[in-house]
Amino acid sequence: MGGTTTAAGLVMPQGEMLAHSQAPTHAEGAGTALRTLFDLADGLVATAKAQGITLLGLGVGVPGVVDAERGVVGEDIKNVPELARCPLAEQLASRYGLRAWVDNDVNLLALGQWRFGVGRGARSLVLLALGTGVGGGIILDGHLVRGAGGYGGELGCLPINFDTPRASAFGRGWLDSYVSGREIAETARQRLPDLGADVTAATVFQAARDGHAGARALVEEVCQALGAGLAIIVNALNPEVVLVTGGVAESLIPMESAVLRWVSEYAFRRALVTTRITFLSLDKRATVLGGAALYLYETGGKA
Repeated sequence: MGGTTTAAGLVMPQGEMLAHSQAPTHAEGAGTALRTLFDLADGLVATAKAQGITLLGLGVGVPGVVDAERGVVGEDIKNVPELARCPLAEQLASRYGLRAWVDNDVNLLALGQWRFGVGRGARSLVLLALGTGVGGGIILDGHLVRGAGGYGGELGCLPINFDTPRASAFGRGWLDSYVSGREIAETARQRLPDLGADVTAATVFQAARDGHAGARALVEEVCQALGAGLAIIVNALNPEVVLVTGGVAESLIPMESAVLRWVSEYAFRRALVTTRITFLSLDKRATVLGGAALYLYETGGKA
């Protein structure tokens, strides 16, 4: 479930997706995200029944902090505020008569890539999602790191600059305030008025490719900040695999070498040698696979 779109699918334990559907999260107006989720799930349950498929359970990702042990959505869920404090796992289990788990959407992305994707077979993996905001998912020694209060993986909150007035809605000098799509666009509005009031992060990257000096300087700041954030991950956790994805990451794929130069500037060299950093272009299906991966993770991989 995202703030804009909710996607769902029927996934086999080996990662094959048998069916997929999606809809605007608030297709029927404000406050209707849960209805959208149920409508999509109802349709897939009907498809499974018609095809004689036995359903094992449900995994759901939401864009916010979750008490995964109880399956309750936390209060920090700005994009889908009607889900705040919702006992979502309990509601799903009751509605469908199946075991259900709920977690943060980026945790699902990390689990999906660890179970089915490019991180398959790794003991440790960190996924950094650069979109409108910045999220993260951490798997260490085969365990998803959720933290004592569900805030494990909030990598957008990494402080990378202690001497700056630059701040996002969440904190000053944080990684989010440099590399999120929201903050790249806001910085461009302040510094580069010639790009227009409707400038987006994608506009900035395109202007940089077209030779706009100011946009190129801003993109270089993004590369440096991202490099510093990735170096913190490498130095602190030294995972086998670091995956960078999301809309902003897609724009950065052509500049991956520039980001990695900054990583090498800040990272402990011997740690960096043992960590593989990969930029990925993923779509909603990747998060749907993450829902299946969450189920398998919680059941010990048993189908």
